[in-house]
Amino acid sequence: MKIAFFSTQSYDKKFFDEVNAHYGYELLYLEASLNATTYILAEGCDAVCIFVNDKADAETLRNLAKLGIHNIVLRCAGFNQVDLDEAVRLKMKVLRVPAYSPESVAEHAVAMILTLNRKTHKAYNRIREGNFSLERLTGFNLYGKTVGIIGLGKIGLAFGKIMEGFGCKVIAFDPYEKNVPSHIRLTDTDTLFQESDIISIHCPLTPQTKHLLNKESFAKMKDGVMLINTSRGAVVCTADAIDALKTGKLGYLGIDVYEQEEKLFFRDLSESVIADDQILRLMSFPNVLITAHQAFLTIEALTEIAETTLSNIKSIKEGKSSANSVLPVNS
Repeated sequence: MKIAFFSTQSYDKKFFDEVNAHYGYELLYLEASLNATTYILAEGCDAVCIFVNDKADAETLRNLAKLGIHNIVLRCAGFNQVDLDEAVRLKMKVLRVPAYSPESVAEHAVAMILTLNRKTHKAYNRIREGNFSLERLTGFNLYGKTVGIIGLGKIGLAFGKIMEGFGCKVIAFDPYEKNVPSHIRLTDTDTLFQESDIISIHCPLTPQTKHLLNKESFAKMKDGVMLINTSRGAVVCTADAIDALKTGKLGYLGIDVYEQEEKLFFRDLSESVIADDQILRLMSFPNVLITAHQAFLTIEALTEIAETTLSNIKSIKEGKSSANSVLPVNS
């Protein structure tokens, strides 16, 4: 089979080539992201492989179908970038990587908490400039703090385990999970917002979770709360987060994802004029930490992504059903 990989980075090639040595597929690596215009680059392929910021909307899927391509494999867990209703209508197969080293994302969220709290990024820059002052580097103990988790999938559970190890009180909201470890207390969103000193988001982006963190949500939180988002950018309303930072309601913000990240992330814009006023405003705050969707970027996670993705291709080739399908069995 020939697979067109959209939004390809150097690490994609490295890990997929290594794993593909056991499969022998023909891999076409493309730097362009998938959309209703670039789909033509996949002509002659049997499947397309896409990432978080590719757009497999209805028009794009119809265009792919005209090329005879009915197989979409995602090298990520989320699938909000795919129009599933249109995929069903076109009789397409859509498979994902439901779990890949959940610890990688959970550990990155913890790294953001520690960096924002203890200001190690600021200390690093000071020392390089010969400034050994400790002024304005004061943090707080994590021990005894209440940490709220939104979303208790594998990543949320891994994050909760780490924070429990710090001696934190861990509470969580998840409308689907009922049986959770004893160190996590399930609660509703209002209680989570009101009690948490730190809130970390680990839920998927759905119509129900879009802008779940908004003006009303922030109003219920403690003054100076820390918010971490390593899930999907649109779970947080960026404009409302900026207002909350300006008033001090948000004391710290760490984001590895951003609502309009498809125009920014995964590319070098150091010599470009960035026209996104919201990201520029966020970058201006001293208590905001931004990473460019790198929480998944570990050797273990990249290997698992490649292995699962190519295994999904194998199941398609052999006509077998897969637990990694995001469509109904009878679709």
